[in-house]
Amino acid sequence: MAEASPTPLTTREADACVAIDVKAHQAAGRLDAARERFTELVDRHQRRAIRIAFHYLREAADADEAVQDAFVKSYLHLGTFREDLPFEVWFTRILINGCLDRLKARRRRERWIAPPPVDTMGVERDPAEYLPSRGPSPEELVLLGERREQLSVALGKLPERQRLIFTLSHFDGQTSREVSAMTGLNESTVRVHLFRAIRRLRSLLAPGASHVKSRGSRRAHR
Repeated sequence: MAEASPTPLTTREADACVAIDVKAHQAAGRLDAARERFTELVDRHQRRAIRIAFHYLREAADADEAVQDAFVKSYLHLGTFREDLPFEVWFTRILINGCLDRLKARRRRERWIAPPPVDTMGVERDPAEYLPSRGPSPEELVLLGERREQLSVALGKLPERQRLIFTLSHFDGQTSREVSAMTGLNESTVRVHLFRAIRRLRSLLAPGASHVKSRGSRRAHR
């Protein structure tokens, strides 16, 4: 009688095995072997990570850099990773926090961007004169940019667990059952956190909400 084939590892189990091996290589000073083994985690989670980062940053180059930074940080701090938690959840927290830091830095940089061009009379030129004509109109670009900034600010105001569950559910497309398996929370708790996150975001993003304003809106009211 033929022996039964071994049961394939789940993604969570496979990630844990890789993490254990990488930590062992790091502890023994076998850094080349550690980096080579860690590439398995990168290959397995990179596409999903880029999708999440893009939802936050809305720029492909920034999303790629945020993902690479998150992988570097997770590699360097892998000693703090506990195998009883899914690597996916641990890494996603690092990635989201990095994206939020980038958004804060972007807003700081924007304060120093040169003002729009003006004509010889000192009047601000019509954006249609110097913005590309292809794609959304200047007005649509402004509205989209403000909406993205408002969303990023609102997401940053959520408690970490609500932000994580919202991201896994809406940006990564995970079901409540899948989020439950990843986080160790039961499904009803996941749904409660998701409901609260959505309710809070709706409140923060509601027209006229005073507690979430884009940089441009704040400046306009000065």
